[in-house]
Formats: sequence, structure tokens, C-alpha cells
Amino acid sequence: MEYKGSFAITKWDEDTLTEKPEGVKTSHATIAQTYSGDMSGESSLELLMSYQSQLAAKFTGFETFIGAVNGMRGAVTFLHHGKFENGVASSDFSVVEGSATGELAGKVISGSFVSGESGKANYVIEVLDG
Repeated sequence: MEYKGSFAITKWDEDTLTEKPEGVKTSHATIAQTYSGDMSGESSLELLMSYQSQLAAKFTGFETFIGAVNGMRGAVTFLHHGKFENGVASSDFSVVEGSATGELAGKVISGSFVSGESGKANYVIEVLDG
């Protein structure tokens, strides 16, 4: 079954790990988000980002979500693979096997998001029984 909604970034702390000329750098970000829609709750993310320029980056990392998905309460950790291009962030993500708790335990959850304006993004997730 497919579920939709949005999330807002409520905190973003980013530290540069390495830096080269022309905006090429590697950084680590700690991010907090609030979800609304079919998925409601809060999450924290730890991302590693590789910037190819000031306007383009690839990222990967883990997001821990606590809340409810279509009324099913629990927590889950997602693995992200994303990019930032032309002012738009997007990512595909999937549940880390064995990380879901509560009513989300045993569910296979995957999805994607595309950022909008003002730190908000729209997501689509799919939830299957494991």
C-alpha cells in the first residue's frame, strides 16, 4: 500500500570534513525532521555528503523515525541514497532489515522524497508485510 505526506526540517547542523577548491567537499550533517500526512512523527538523520560543487551533492546515511505509519505505531531506521541538484534534494530510502519496532516490526518499507521550498519535502512510501 502507498502512503503520502510531507516533512519539514526543524534542525540542520553540518560540519565540513574535507574541502578542496571550487566547492568540492565532504561533510557530515545531523538533521531533525517532523512528518505529517500518512506518516506522522519525528526523525533524526545522520548524513554523509559529497559535494561536487556548491550546487551539486550526493548523500547517504541513516534516518531513525519514531511515530506512526497509517496508524501503525513504532520506530524504524531507513538507509538513504540521495542527491542535491539544481536546488532540489531527492532520495530513495528503505528500511534497515530488523530495525523496525512496535506495529512496524516485520514490515518492508521503502520510499522516496523530493524537496520543495522552505525546508519542506514531499514523500511517498510503500509498506508491505515482511
